Amino acid sequence: MSPALPGRRVITVTAACAALIAASALATPAGAADAPADAPATTDKVLVIGLDGAVLDRVKAANAPYLKGLMAQGLTAKSTLYANPMAATSSGPGWSTIATGVWPDKHGVKDNSFTGKNYTAYPDFLTRIENAEPALNTYAAADWEPITSTDQNGPIFSAKVDKRLSLKGDRDGYHTEDPKIAAAASAELRDQNPDAAFVYFGDIDHAGHTYGAASQRYLDTIAESDALVGRLLTAVQNRPTYAQENWKILVTTDHGHTDAGGHGGSTLQERGTFVLAKGAGIPAGSVRDDVRLVDVAATALAHVGVSATGIDGVPLGAPDDDPFDTLRPNLRARVDETGIPAGAKGFTHTPPAGWSVDNSKMGTGGVTEWAGWAFATDEFWSQAQRDQWRELNVRSRDVFAVADSDEWDDKSHTGSFDSTLITPKWAVTGGTTKNLSFQTHYRHEAGQTAQVLVSYNGAAPTVVKSYTADAVARSEALTLQVPAGATDVQIRFRYSGSNNWFWTVDNVKLG
Repeated sequence: MSPALPGRRVITVTAACAALIAASALATPAGAADAPADAPATTDKVLVIGLDGAVLDRVKAANAPYLKGLMAQGLTAKSTLYANPMAATSSGPGWSTIATGVWPDKHGVKDNSFTGKNYTAYPDFLTRIENAEPALNTYAAADWEPITSTDQNGPIFSAKVDKRLSLKGDRDGYHTEDPKIAAAASAELRDQNPDAAFVYFGDIDHAGHTYGAASQRYLDTIAESDALVGRLLTAVQNRPTYAQENWKILVTTDHGHTDAGGHGGSTLQERGTFVLAKGAGIPAGSVRDDVRLVDVAATALAHVGVSATGIDGVPLGAPDDDPFDTLRPNLRARVDETGIPAGAKGFTHTPPAGWSVDNSKMGTGGVTEWAGWAFATDEFWSQAQRDQWRELNVRSRDVFAVADSDEWDDKSHTGSFDSTLITPKWAVTGGTTKNLSFQTHYRHEAGQTAQVLVSYNGAAPTVVKSYTADAVARSEALTLQVPAGATDVQIRFRYSGSNNWFWTVDNVKLG
């Protein structure tokens, strides 16, 4: 095992570890601005705890003081997964997404067969740490073998990790093996010097399969796992050097469960995940809607000073400056849709300040929610009609813009769908180059058009991008050549069709 660098530590904790830290009031240093001038430097460490198959609402209902303590002292963030054909809502893709910080279309794991895995291009965050800072100590412990075992379909965490513990916890084994994982990991955290660690517990998922997420037995298993998380957090707090360390704790899960038990499909119960986090810079009792599962790896890497370039995740400390997300307080409940729960608030036609929607060419009638460009959440839009790739819109966060001629057509109307989303006017300098970036998710069918148009100084818009094939969950970047004399630019996203598919746009930036 490599020695630790002074002044830096990282611990990655899954859902169990985060709870322990929260309940035991594991504090993070106040920060340079609040510390005395002669205060000793702290060592940054990160712990990620993984709780397989844990449902956040059931965690809240269980006797789980450590996990609830983490929520009270840190961040609680719900997140939704993909569905097929990107990947099943199962453990192989879920833990691969958490570990690598990229979605299944990059890491290649679509199910528990691990066929197509591409960990060479997209390694786990502990391996990234080893590659960048080999002097840092890394540790991983799990009783689902593909996570750490070299003899199974994985390992998700590679042999470059300094120390890996693998136990076999299949079937009833998790109930006996999880405590062994907790004992070994607690000793490692307390007595050794890991800078970044990942610890996994699998018994909650087993209870979900056997008894269902709605059962009392599932709640009881959450309580038992919470106690194991507490052991990890206590071990951290009992470190001889704890007072000189800056720990960040993360707790997460790989997928949800149905009330009856099971996962793998596209329901929100199965797609539901969460991230709990505690540490410096994370407000106590905070709740966020823009966090994604890929952010776990990005946050762990950032905390120990390792670059997360090339991954999909964003560190939790990064600001959310997407204007669409400011619309969340104004979201409405369904009007014409029937598949969306009546109380779910998730759409509006009112754009953010400075933006506008041109519906002058739009037909009349149709489904109210999708009459022209709308602004919606994943939980709302994907339930309009499941298993038509709406669940694949994983690179959008929180509130995004959506044009959906397929759903709009489900109610009688005249004319066709033709709507244009328009940005504010942004200042530019003539003769320069600007980069237009945005997240997009587009499903194509003959008869529809999707165009990005640019207008300088109010001149007629010109097309700079047309979509003529599927562009699934893509990060788009377009280079704009600003003409001489131009002082402002305005971007338009025009979508037209009639009972075709859809187009989403999010996080539009001119850089």
